[in-house]
Amino acid sequence: MNSRLGGPPKTPWHLWVVGAIAVFWNAFGATDYTMTQLGNIEWITSMGFDEATAKTMLDFLGAAPAWADAAWALGVWGGLAGAFLLLARSRFAIFAFAASIVGVIGSMVYQAGADYPPELAEMGNSPMMYIVLSIAVLLLAYSVWVQRSGVLK
Repeated sequence: MNSRLGGPPKTPWHLWVVGAIAVFWNAFGATDYTMTQLGNIEWITSMGFDEATAKTMLDFLGAAPAWADAAWALGVWGGLAGAFLLLARSRFAIFAFAASIVGVIGSMVYQAGADYPPELAEMGNSPMMYIVLSIAVLLLAYSVWVQRSGVLK
């Protein structure tokens, strides 16, 4: 049935576009998290770091407190779960994206106070976390909007 006859609304085309982009975006974050947790030096050097800097980065990230690592995990996996839940038209996408935002903010708090090694000093001032937070907020806002439109179940 369609929404004019009282049934559930048809899935709008933009949900598929936003959902697919969200999956790819968050899958990159999940891959980065996983490769870093596994200590994959090749992954870090593939992003343009020399081997010595990549080792320093892995050591620095490995020494992060558990709460900072948990925040990073929540941000990454919450975002990926939210993307898949959005594609499944589940209202739980909202909660997953909200959890992701909490994780991103936790990561930002850690990064703001972290004592970076000199060769990684630019990581502390990177605008990338603001981009990540902005995208997470936009995905949450989009999910709320489509929920209010009756698209998410």
